Amino acid sequence: MRIATWNVNSITARLPRLLAWLESSGTDVLCVQETKCTAEQFPTDELRELGYASSVHATGRWNGVALISRVGLEDVVHGLPGGPGYEGVQEPRAISATCGPVRVWSVYVPNGREVAHEHYAYKLRWLEALQTAVAKDAAAERPFAVLGDFNIAPTDDDVWDIGVFDGATHVTAPERAALTGLRETGLTDVVPRPLKYDHPFTYWDYRQLCFPKNKGMRIDLVYGNQPFADAVKDSYVDREERKGKGASDHAPVVVDLDV
Repeated sequence: MRIATWNVNSITARLPRLLAWLESSGTDVLCVQETKCTAEQFPTDELRELGYASSVHATGRWNGVALISRVGLEDVVHGLPGGPGYEGVQEPRAISATCGPVRVWSVYVPNGREVAHEHYAYKLRWLEALQTAVAKDAAAERPFAVLGDFNIAPTDDDVWDIGVFDGATHVTAPERAALTGLRETGLTDVVPRPLKYDHPFTYWDYRQLCFPKNKGMRIDLVYGNQPFADAVKDSYVDREERKGKGASDHAPVVVDLDV
């Protein structure tokens, strides 16, 4: 069983590449972030033609998450139970479902913007709510994973130059402590470092030739419980999908399971 996560940075802009990638990669379940569309604009019909069921939690131009599966899509939950709002709005940043033998969450953690910004405090509250919300699924005997764009680099080695990030979000101690708290529910990072290259980054800014220079970050993560981790046979970052015209600024992260 092949499960992946991908921040597509607009599913409308990325649709031809997304459909081609689903076919070529043989992915069974895809967790999507940053759909940037309404639920009505989501390409349900196009995905169905490829044999995929889908469910989307999205409200418009910003944010938005989805699950795409060809092995079943049941017990879908839209939103983060108990999650905080931002400026009075519950943003569409989480969706969960059972896909065949596996329970998955697709999450798009708030960016945080700047350490002194209210969005940073919101990010930490959101992560605290995520930890509480996933605890029951993490403790279950069936394979379970939280996949998505966490907007946090777990270690200094997960950014191209830690000196560049001094005082910035994505690498602060409170953010990383929130990841530690999430792991303490019984989850582990199932995409090891190194993979087939020294720095398996998942995100590269469009500006300043960051991708050709490999000035990236590893912020798209897969955290699985013990049954999920035990089933992992391989994992990789599909850097090829970051190349070329019309690419997202994130690459898909793929995990193969024997379940």
